[in-house]
Amino acid sequence: MKITDVRVIRFRTHADRWDIGHARLRPAAEVSQTVTCIDTDAGLTGWFFGGGKHGDQDGMSPDEQRLIEGRVRDLLLGVDPFDREAVWKWMWVANLPEVAQSVIDCALWDLAGRAAGQPVYKLMGAARDKVPAYASTYPNIGPPQVYAEHALACRAEGYKAYKIHPHYFWNPDTGLPTKGRPSNIRADIETINLVREAVGPDMVLMYDVWGTYHTIEETIKVGRELERNDFYWFEHPMPEYRVESYRRLCRELSIPILAPEIAAGGVFTRAEWILQGASDMSRMDIRRGGVTGCRKTAVVCEAFGQRCEIHMAGWGNLQVMGATSQDTSEWYEKGLLAPGVDYDAPHPYLERNCDPMDAEGHVALPTAPGLGYEPIWDYIDDNRVPS
Repeated sequence: MKITDVRVIRFRTHADRWDIGHARLRPAAEVSQTVTCIDTDAGLTGWFFGGGKHGDQDGMSPDEQRLIEGRVRDLLLGVDPFDREAVWKWMWVANLPEVAQSVIDCALWDLAGRAAGQPVYKLMGAARDKVPAYASTYPNIGPPQVYAEHALACRAEGYKAYKIHPHYFWNPDTGLPTKGRPSNIRADIETINLVREAVGPDMVLMYDVWGTYHTIEETIKVGRELERNDFYWFEHPMPEYRVESYRRLCRELSIPILAPEIAAGGVFTRAEWILQGASDMSRMDIRRGGVTGCRKTAVVCEAFGQRCEIHMAGWGNLQVMGATSQDTSEWYEKGLLAPGVDYDAPHPYLERNCDPMDAEGHVALPTAPGLGYEPIWDYIDDNRVPS
């Protein structure tokens, strides 16, 4: 079997989004989505939806699309699509952007699963058929009391865990976006305390400030509050080019530091952070090396006895979790969520969503072949955008 074409289809769709600059709902906002297709001479095609900042919920940029249909396509034509490891290494050696690498790797895994008639996690070696989910908020869903109310609402829906993305690039006192230094320590600490008080001691709580604390002192101050309130992890608190600051933070705090989240370099960077003692848990997703890179990172973490918590929702991330023990990758990030956002609304271009949650707070692994997509091609064709 040989690859005969690599195509990207861009189309419009709609989904609820949150305006993080003004803390308000954008209902049924227009979203640009892409599906990358890898065709073969055997009539099989592998697909990957997405590649944008929401993972598989938003499409790649036009520049990324042109890269896929140009340089990357030239690299892949005539290649055996089952040679994923070779292709993965070629893309790293070629220094291609991580998004392009990831999209291709995921589409190749989807193709392999369809060829075998099995979900991807079964091809890797299944470890479980369901994973526990946590509710993950948008940033800036409102002032501190709104987070407490939202955490209670999520608990009522069946979530056993809740992650706060607090206030950044937005002033919780004025309700207006801010430029420059984004830290809001006073409101963040109030949010931490109000949420714990609202949900009680039994709900698992996490905290992710997305690298917006810019001094070690304020980071430690917030970390002490998280420890006092028995939060499970402190995620990506400072810019990730300050590795020494993370090493100090891991020594200063007892709460596990979850990082790096967005640092480039995929599995290689995560391995270095473990060896440097700069994180207590690693963060990875299929947007930073595809299914292959994400699975490699989980294995490295397992070897060092460190958790590899998977970042973001989506079909590919869910497949990696299904092939990884809960001792290594525990929680599935469901979201982003905010008051009024209907995250579970059906995507009009797919027969079903990947991650409905059951009454026990778990998400089942997809059973369809490949990554699990069942596209509605009529909708996609009717909403195409010229490239």
